[in-house]
Amino acid sequence: QVQLVESGGGLVQAGGSLRLSCVASGRTFTTYAWFRQAPGKEREFVARIIRSRSSVSLKYSDFVKGRFTISFDNGKNTMYLQMNTLKPEDTAVYYCVADGDSTTSFSPQSYGYWGQGTQVTVSS
Repeated sequence: QVQLVESGGGLVQAGGSLRLSCVASGRTFTTYAWFRQAPGKEREFVARIIRSRSSVSLKYSDFVKGRFTISFDNGKNTMYLQMNTLKPEDTAVYYCVADGDSTTSFSPQSYGYWGQGTQVTVSS
């Protein structure tokens, strides 16, 4: 059974940090990403990592660039999102997603596997 399980969300004050984790089980993927959805808004792309035999490709949305860092631990089959200098507008449910192909799309529909989401709340 393929599963993506997120953890690490919570309540933090503006300017603080959180680290989200996503453990993948059942298979490995080529592309892993984080999306988020705030109340009343559509899901939006946050960051992506594409893993190949010889390299890793990273991509960030403009609104998190310089504050968030995506990474992957091969030994643990776990993706991380280190979030620093958090802002109230970062408040959302954060989803771990994955796909077996090398996916460069920013559309949620392009990713075949989703976790259940973890809530991040940033107070002002």
